[in-house]
Amino acid sequence: MKGRILLVEDDETFRSLLQTILEDAGYEVLTAEDGLKGVRLIRSESLDLVVTDLKMPGKNGLELFRETRLDPNPPLFIFITAFGRVDEAVGAMKEGAVDFLTKPLENPDTLLVLVNRAIEEQQRTREYLTLKEAESAGLPPQELIFAGEAMQALRKLVQDVASTTANVLIYGESGTGKELVARTIHLLSPRKRAGFVPLNCAAIPENLLESELFGHEKGAFTGAVQARQGKFELAKGGTIFLDEIGEMPPPLQAKLLRVLQERVFERVGGSKEIRADVRVIAATNRNLQDEVAKRQFREDLFYRLNVFPLQLPPLRERSDAVALLTEYFLHRFSRQIGKKLTGVEPEALAAMKAYPWPGNIRELQNVMERGVILAKDCITRDNLPDQMLRGKVQETGESKEVLKSVEKELIVKALQKHGGNRRLAASELGVSRRTLQYKLKEFGLLDDN
Repeated sequence: MKGRILLVEDDETFRSLLQTILEDAGYEVLTAEDGLKGVRLIRSESLDLVVTDLKMPGKNGLELFRETRLDPNPPLFIFITAFGRVDEAVGAMKEGAVDFLTKPLENPDTLLVLVNRAIEEQQRTREYLTLKEAESAGLPPQELIFAGEAMQALRKLVQDVASTTANVLIYGESGTGKELVARTIHLLSPRKRAGFVPLNCAAIPENLLESELFGHEKGAFTGAVQARQGKFELAKGGTIFLDEIGEMPPPLQAKLLRVLQERVFERVGGSKEIRADVRVIAATNRNLQDEVAKRQFREDLFYRLNVFPLQLPPLRERSDAVALLTEYFLHRFSRQIGKKLTGVEPEALAAMKAYPWPGNIRELQNVMERGVILAKDCITRDNLPDQMLRGKVQETGESKEVLKSVEKELIVKALQKHGGNRRLAASELGVSRRTLQYKLKEFGLLDDN
């Protein structure tokens, strides 16, 4: 679809004519017979454009337009008016409306020219603002997020799904950049002017996760001294990103399913239904279909989330991206530390390309930060961790020991960075606290941390 349009017109025959013209041109069209229904659809749907009659019984088109001006991401407006009311339409354009057309409609192209121009201009504006917002948010450009041949098909899928309202489920190993892809989808979507609210389901204790998601009323539980909004309220009009969705306990899975089905929720300790005008993007490093088969994840929730699955390839399948990513991290950490380095020597880069990166891009980032700290003029092989200098690791007993060594080093570094706080360390590593606890035991680190 080229875009989602709401058509508000009380004349059924004329409304049907306009709907046919727009749908034949490839647009998805929602319709309303009056302003009251129109404002309900604007509040509940993600729209690119509203085409509305100026004069209607009840709530007229101008009132409908003015009600949306304070919304975080209001749709564009084109007005339909009779010849005698052109002055009102011109006045609405001074307030921010895109354009107007007069009825009766003598030529369908008149409508399509206005609509196509509005949608195309909106897309250009979004692309420009997306670049600026990505820069201000500290996100790398898309060329880096989707670096490597293995990511090109994924990039096209991201661009295709971004403009829709579909739920997205991102699969990928820890450290592959699932949240970066989720943020990119948000910044390319009509919801970009509203918030992107992330929540790692594995990083919040089970007894607090419901409150984090849906908020709570004063006195709902011990310590609830005042009412508090949850992530779904904070993300109103925008996107909520639920990382490690496979770690969500079954009771909360049922409540999330209700939100996805009915688009409403209640705060903990409350009875008032709150509308969830939120797009949901979830991510996991698990095979959720296996979790469904084990009855550890609800099948109905899985199908609700898995509307548009995206699979992120691991860095070992993107060796052609290592040079570009390395250069990006080199400049980033050099600026932060205040060093002027000439680059990465070819032998060091060859070792990095041959390495299987069990920690993916997160591990590459850590290696580059360490390398920049140690380097004098450029990053050399001597500035790389020992396990990277053994060449490409094959699936042997020795390689498994090397991978375990890398894993242990990453865990120790994360714990040191967060003063031994396992919840924060697990969040940075992209694993659940249970997984971290298991690894600490496996590596004999429990007594030390």
